[in-house]
Amino acid sequence: MNLSFFDQFMSPTLMGAPLIFLALTLPWLFYPAPSSRWLENRLLTLQSWALARFSNQLLLPLNTAGHKWAALFASLMMFLLTLNMLGLLPYTFTPTTQLSLNMAFAVPLWLATVIIGMRNQPTAALGHLLPEGTPTLLIPVLIIIETISLFIRPLALGVRLTANLTAGHLLIQLIATAAFVLFPLMPAVAILTTALLFLLTLLEVAVAMIQAYVFVLLLSLYLQENI
Repeated sequence: MNLSFFDQFMSPTLMGAPLIFLALTLPWLFYPAPSSRWLENRLLTLQSWALARFSNQLLLPLNTAGHKWAALFASLMMFLLTLNMLGLLPYTFTPTTQLSLNMAFAVPLWLATVIIGMRNQPTAALGHLLPEGTPTLLIPVLIIIETISLFIRPLALGVRLTANLTAGHLLIQLIATAAFVLFPLMPAVAILTTALLFLLTLLEVAVAMIQAYVFVLLLSLYLQENI
């Protein structure tokens, strides 16, 4: 029985129980909890410094009201980053290649930013649907276009994360298969292909980190429009 390249994106099961729940719980075991001591160890100090720098960079454009989201955004960033990085290990499963999971992250958070804008400043939130200085004849068309773009935002968030990770994993598997097949036939070409595979793996590591940051960054930009 020939397996498809897309079988690697299927949620694994053990005795009928989906293991995606284990994959979603595992990342939290890799991060130590802060202690109440005055002096932390090197790992906790590095972790606190990285979270502080990320939160400062992410929330810099936001006003004081948006700073309440710092803990949520930092936790989501670390969670997605860990899921993406663990999925690059051999014989592992990447939950963020599932569009349903990414949409479960994107839709509630996007909807929360929209509800906050409608509750706190409904006039400004609705004003984003119609740019200032729009000709009268174009007002109905622009309102429809901006409304559609507003509702497409969570779909774009989920599809962007899914597509980038899925494409990278597929490309790595295709090149690895090609290197394995070419090795007994053309060893020189297989070695070059393996070197290309190594460079592609480094690129995929960068993509895994960048996509987690972009996901949270876009959510912060959506929040900025509604506070």
